[in-house]
Amino acid sequence: MEARAKGPVTRTSPVEQRAPLIIRRLENTYPDAKVALTFSNPLECLVATMLSAQTTDEIVNRVTETLFQRYRTCQDYLRVPEEELAADLKPTGYFNQKTKAVRGACRKILEEYGGQVPETIAELITLPGVARKTANIVQGNAFPERHRTDPDAGIAVDTHVRRLAQRLVFTTNSDADKVERDLMGIIPRDKWFSFTYVLIDHGRAICVARTPRCEICPVNDLCPSSRV
Repeated sequence: MEARAKGPVTRTSPVEQRAPLIIRRLENTYPDAKVALTFSNPLECLVATMLSAQTTDEIVNRVTETLFQRYRTCQDYLRVPEEELAADLKPTGYFNQKTKAVRGACRKILEEYGGQVPETIAELITLPGVARKTANIVQGNAFPERHRTDPDAGIAVDTHVRRLAQRLVFTTNSDADKVERDLMGIIPRDKWFSFTYVLIDHGRAICVARTPRCEICPVNDLCPSSRV
């Protein structure tokens, strides 16, 4: 429940008063916020998200443009020699770990889920290389109806989401799971998926890591970390 402010809401106001205004303003600033990765089915969504770790979405999209033409099923990722797949994934960085994770996930999907990417968070996080961030991204994009009802669903916490959550003092934690829990207590349930991408877009455009552009930030008067 929103806390009613007795006076103007400022950057020193309790988070319960600041958060609804921040959410509304940022949603208005980024009305078209959505995932930047390119995919056309749940398996492609899973693989692209796994490859996006420690690299940019632009690089992943360049790799998957040809990758997804060659690898269309879980069997395809397991059919080629591991070194061959690793060579295809090399531009995304950490390619040896990613190769093992992708192949491990595909093997488990074939053995336990009938060749179909599972829909629930509880099932997704059993896949090698898939933690809550990846599971939330995959579920929210590939299975939006399930995301709205899954009791284990949450908020995908990447580097941008964590940074903004800390700067806005939506959390004082740095551990991704703890940040996620704090955000889930502040952001309305029906906005968990969409607001993730609002925060990501804001983190890329204005609230950047090294020198945030506070002077043009639409919530600088509500942000305890604002330099303005």
